[in-house]
Amino acid sequence: MADVAANSAPAAQTAAEPMLSVNNIEVVYNDVILVLRGFSLHVPKGQIVALLGPNGAGKSTTLKAISGLLKAEDGEITRGDVRFMGSRINDIEPDRIVRRGIVQVMEGRGIVADMTVLENLRLGAYTRRDGHIKSDIERVFHYFPRLKERKGLAGYLSGGEQQMLAIGRALMASPKLMLLDEPSMGLAPAVMKEVFAIIQKLNRELGVTVLLVEQNARAALALAHYGYIMEQGKVVLDGTAAALRNNQDVKEFYLGQGEREERRSFKNLKSFKRRKRWL
Repeated sequence: MADVAANSAPAAQTAAEPMLSVNNIEVVYNDVILVLRGFSLHVPKGQIVALLGPNGAGKSTTLKAISGLLKAEDGEITRGDVRFMGSRINDIEPDRIVRRGIVQVMEGRGIVADMTVLENLRLGAYTRRDGHIKSDIERVFHYFPRLKERKGLAGYLSGGEQQMLAIGRALMASPKLMLLDEPSMGLAPAVMKEVFAIIQKLNRELGVTVLLVEQNARAALALAHYGYIMEQGKVVLDGTAAALRNNQDVKEFYLGQGEREERRSFKNLKSFKRRKRWL
């Protein structure tokens, strides 16, 4: 990721109201399983914000809480609220959330394998009622020229091409905020670099705000302006991407640059204290 430089927009969170605010939420599955425990984050307009953490920390649940997809898995927000551009969206149906400008690219891509590339792209525009769909398909092909060459069924695309199609399909919904869940999963390093470079271009050239969940912390922090690290359903550390890249504990746990193998969790560090604003 060396040649995918960090964005040049301001990294620090601003005093202005962010585009997205997740405020002290708790999420419960099946009425008994508590996954998020007083979780909060903010995503300013025009930035890329990375959400990092180990498997099972609650990262994907966070995205589903924002996009309204918890109900499909018997989950619900039982405390706190999610606000988008100043309005509470906790109880809004997923299709209405898409119409407001939030689109999620699911882990595993979620393309329709027995539909063509073009049909998948048109499916992404199902909430729209304007006449610009054809021109927006051309815009997707501008950012993903490889897709224009693929005329057959989407199921025959490579893993990288399927990820490009998933992002392109989300772009067809004219998103203000794009939620990306593990976009590098299963991709070769060169393809991952290509996908991340396109995400950066979408942010810079189209102004799409991005909340990125990613296991590859090094790649995510090279791309993002700001980052959050969560464990066991809570934020344990946040800061600018540059600050997190230079944090010794982040280097040790997530960037593979530590010297002491025995450390496994932020909660075991006596020197670490959660910021009071997240308690």
